[in-house]
Amino acid sequence: MLRTFLAVYRAGSLTGAAPSLGLSQPTVTAQVRTLEDELGRQLFVRGARGVTPTPAADELAARIAPHIDALSSVTVGDDPFASPVHLAGPAELTTLRVLPALAGLVASGLRLRVTFGLADDLLAGLAQRRFDLVVSTIRPRGRGFAATPLTDEEFVLVGPRGFTGDPRTAPLVAYAEDLPIIRRYWRSVLGVRPPAGPAVVVPDLRGVLACVLAGFGVSVLPRYLCAAELASGSLVALLEPEEPPINTLFVVTRTEPCRAGPAAVRDALLADAARW
Repeated sequence: MLRTFLAVYRAGSLTGAAPSLGLSQPTVTAQVRTLEDELGRQLFVRGARGVTPTPAADELAARIAPHIDALSSVTVGDDPFASPVHLAGPAELTTLRVLPALAGLVASGLRLRVTFGLADDLLAGLAQRRFDLVVSTIRPRGRGFAATPLTDEEFVLVGPRGFTGDPRTAPLVAYAEDLPIIRRYWRSVLGVRPPAGPAVVVPDLRGVLACVLAGFGVSVLPRYLCAAELASGSLVALLEPEEPPINTLFVVTRTEPCRAGPAAVRDALLADAARW
């Protein structure tokens, strides 16, 4: 029950703690209530968005956390991959860069579970202990995260082979309706806002790339994603600014001691990212 209590305390949610414990949410709730009955003290105040620890919970967590964490490390033993590592990140970078970097660990016994999504959602999942580490396109806020810069992605304005028009008036192929990447490029490089709406919206940058190659229009893509097409000439860079827009990506864990498996994944990514 103490391990369950600590997981709920750290996750800030009964539901969020359940996956890391391998328990159902009702079981977690029952164990917390049993512990409260045994101690004769309320540990959490239930709310619509989770639970808030009481001063009694703060005191208990401070007393037991070092011992529970030490016991967990003994339970795992010498096998750093005894439990699956839950990794989350953007679909495109995770597929093309992150997963290939982990091939050696998988060959050594790493069991990996991968989730794709947007940064805000994935960081919320990390806080709720649904993930062990997240590759994030934004620097997380809050003291509960430990973020290490992983790599910089450079953005390039691209069009299909033979494109000769004005990219400022060409049809736009976008990742989302509000043109998140295109809008930034237009403002920083062209000094104007992009047109009101895209011609095509595909919620995956690999799909955006396919549409541009097929001649749908122009778009802004991370250079790593389209480097082969640029080299072959099937895609052309329409501008080459002296200072192209870039975005820093981070590998993020919780600030609590990191298990050996997630730590090995983090270290492998940081080592491999030097060549990205």
